[in-house]
Amino acid sequence: MVDVLIIGSGGAGMVAALSAKEAGVSVAVVSKTYPTRSQTCMAQGGINAAIGEDDSVESHIADTLKSSQGLGDEEAIGKLCRDGIDAVAWLDRIGVPFSRSAESTIAQRRLGGANADRACYAQDYTGLKILHSLYDSCLKAEIEFHNEYFLMELIVDESSEARRVCGAVFKELKSGELKSFYAKSVIMATGGYSRVYDHYSTNATGSTGDGLAVALRAGAVVSDMEFVQFHPTGLKNASILISESARGAGGHLLNAHGERFTDELQPRDALSRAIDVEIQKSGAVFLDIRHLGENFIDHELPQERKLAKLYENVDPVTDVIPIKPVAHYTMGGIAVDETAESTLDGLFAVGECANHNVHGANRLGGNSLLELIVFGKEAGNAAAKAANELKTVDENSKIEAEVEQQLQAIKSYTNEVDFYKKRTELGELFYNYAGIQRSEKGLATALEQVHGMQHELPKMGALDTAKVYNTNLIEFMEFSNMLTLAEVMLAAMLERRESRGAHARSDFSERDDGMYKGHSAVLLHNHRVEVGFSKVKGA
Repeated sequence: MVDVLIIGSGGAGMVAALSAKEAGVSVAVVSKTYPTRSQTCMAQGGINAAIGEDDSVESHIADTLKSSQGLGDEEAIGKLCRDGIDAVAWLDRIGVPFSRSAESTIAQRRLGGANADRACYAQDYTGLKILHSLYDSCLKAEIEFHNEYFLMELIVDESSEARRVCGAVFKELKSGELKSFYAKSVIMATGGYSRVYDHYSTNATGSTGDGLAVALRAGAVVSDMEFVQFHPTGLKNASILISESARGAGGHLLNAHGERFTDELQPRDALSRAIDVEIQKSGAVFLDIRHLGENFIDHELPQERKLAKLYENVDPVTDVIPIKPVAHYTMGGIAVDETAESTLDGLFAVGECANHNVHGANRLGGNSLLELIVFGKEAGNAAAKAANELKTVDENSKIEAEVEQQLQAIKSYTNEVDFYKKRTELGELFYNYAGIQRSEKGLATALEQVHGMQHELPKMGALDTAKVYNTNLIEFMEFSNMLTLAEVMLAAMLERRESRGAHARSDFSERDDGMYKGHSAVLLHNHRVEVGFSKVKGA
């Protein structure tokens, strides 16, 4: 048993681990992949902090509130923006190699929706550099990592009056065995769920929302699941992210006739819709950074040049880059309070899998990396404090036997239906009916088909019967988790009969503050999805 168990080894998980370890408790980090392969590395554009002479914390707060479209918690956003200055200073101290200005200060660029050059960056590798620096710090702190463990279920102490999370059961890929980790506090840091959109997503294949699905099954509430941010500039064929830094540096968006048609630094929700409309109108949209020059591109945007050449066979020094909007970031997640604790005692959540109510209906570019630092520290401290207040936990849960029964049941599935094909169908379904534009008819169609896929699960299953490194089995269980989240997302999208931020409905095109200025709240009750709304704090 450890004091604090952290599930997920990306940026949020590692910040929480460092914070908890500094608080003097024992920590273990368990993840289905390796720390340096987490989605944090895809946050290329920068991390916001109001450290510039022409900027202020008040301006950062105002930009974030505006981007949230009325669903941001002003108190939480205030903490995010105020603590941002110390967060970047801390990253600088632990060795993040930020790009520098001529005066040797941390370089900053303007991202969409910002009124100042606020995003601190390391070329166009900001998330990657932060991730590696955090991992180095964790190794120095001798934090215990357990890699290649797939999360199966949370362990919940049913004997206590308030059901308390006291660990989790995992399937180790290397051995194929189940392993239980008991802890006084658990922090979920498993990332987002935009891989529901399959190849219409910038995210890695592992962003399947496992943590949210497991938390739902344990009885936790999730909120704002209808809000999925589409990044305006994914590569047309590969959906690989071309960072907002390219537009922040002065890149232009051109239609099929070579004409600029919109403001490139609008908030992401508005810009994605403008691009989507233009693609339907003229047939194509391109990102043009040729005018920035080869020297600038190679110094400030080297990754973008490499990605364009590798995946689209175009050189942005001489060619325009074909792009399309693709699913990028999930604003919804496990509902948490100001200490990052969920509706289940002992379960905390941080990063993209959590909803701290700082993004609302549309995340401001540059705030995702900031969130994982600010609230990662908060989660680590709060979980450590909760662990210190608890003497011990019951390590005799029956959940491992129940999980073993689930695995045996999967082995009996008939494999009549190829779940990989269904996974592709799910992505197409979501991009077409639950994407940039939505309607009740399309969402209802998608929900009916998701229910059909859920019903067909016993006809799918894994063909590989190997015990060790059975990635086929893991991918099937990921798909099952995605179907759970797909139903939850569609239910929330159907209930929110308005357009707000990233949620745009053609049949309810106006924002409705009277009815829907609130957070959707979803839980599973007797395997049924229940959706309600709660008021925005302070509203």
